Amino acid sequence: MLHRLLSALLVLSALSLAGCGLSPQQLNPQPVIKGAIVAVGQGQPVQVRVVDGRPSPVLGTRGGLYPETSTISVAGPTVLPKLQAQVEAAVRLMGFTPSPGAYNAPSLTVTLSSLTYQSPKDEAYVTEANISTVLGVDVQNGSRRYNGRYSASLNQRSGMAPNEETNNELVSEVLSDALTKLVRDPAIGSALLP
Repeated sequence: MLHRLLSALLVLSALSLAGCGLSPQQLNPQPVIKGAIVAVGQGQPVQVRVVDGRPSPVLGTRGGLYPETSTISVAGPTVLPKLQAQVEAAVRLMGFTPSPGAYNAPSLTVTLSSLTYQSPKDEAYVTEANISTVLGVDVQNGSRRYNGRYSASLNQRSGMAPNEETNNELVSEVLSDALTKLVRDPAIGSALLP
């Protein structure tokens, strides 16, 4: 009887410890530009490119007792087409025409330089997440060139570790904020003009 009781206690304690681990998440953020954009162009062609400059698709970990098993990732092939679509839409709103094969047209390259997610380490209950991103821009127009960096961050506190849906929303919000700052920079439109 004592043996069965001890076995049951061991199983229960193992299950409760396993509950403190968090599973990995593969996010699918949906960045969206917010607010108005000033039109300065008159339909001139612009080559638009969005590239992934991150060393890894892993943003960080969700924390918990076993952070090595709770990674959060955003794959380049998942997020880059969405960023590309948003930048092209913004270029149209600026009054230009995205033209991938336009010879000698100005080029606008947006680089996803970093995207990070940090939670407290060595804690069973994750109550905080710090999410940040940096987008770089490079405009080449003949002999003229413009470079810029646009960042956004968010600190989220909660009673429990955010689920995948919540983390998708949080990462989408951070990406949207940085992207909005980028496309609303008047220096980019000016650099694209003839």
